[in-house]
Amino acid sequence: MRVFGLTGQTGAGKSTVAGYLSKRGFFVIDGDKLARLVTRKGSPALCELGTRFGKDILFEDGSLDRKKLASRAFSSKENTAALNAITHPYIDELFRNEIEKGTKAGFEYCLIDAAALLESPSRKLCEKIIVVVCPESIRLERLLRRDNITKKEAMLRMSAQKSEEYYIANADIIIRNYPPYDADSEAESFLKEVSA
Repeated sequence: MRVFGLTGQTGAGKSTVAGYLSKRGFFVIDGDKLARLVTRKGSPALCELGTRFGKDILFEDGSLDRKKLASRAFSSKENTAALNAITHPYIDELFRNEIEKGTKAGFEYCLIDAAALLESPSRKLCEKIIVVVCPESIRLERLLRRDNITKKEAMLRMSAQKSEEYYIANADIIIRNYPPYDADSEAESFLKEVSA
């Protein structure tokens, strides 16, 4: 099975591209879902996060207060790096397990959809990296609508990420997801290139 990575800045529209490629037969692995699995109640990663970011990132029942963790983890690039250093090894293990499942199921193509893929050990699993790009103003609008957060919180998340130039410099394939471009059409072009 050929494995491709999908990444980009928050709000760029990775999910749109992943959804399209899933419909076209790709085995899609959602990095956000795996991140939730590794930070479930009682997990080793959650214990490490509590030590690094404060025990009060946990609710009384021991589950993760994601909003509180986000406010701390995305408050600086150093804190974001600390979050990634804790969670990425656990997520990478799950990615490998999922790839094995997809291979056994007979899929020809796999897509790892992960926001922090470029900083992750899972990047090595990918034949090529696809980066979704979108102007900051549109990404901000999408974040506010999607996550029901304040503009300040959205800007904090956006500023904690690497620049668009960084993503483009590390891309093998770039997909534009904003008018006048159509993400589905651009993904279709990628699909034709892969299938050729």
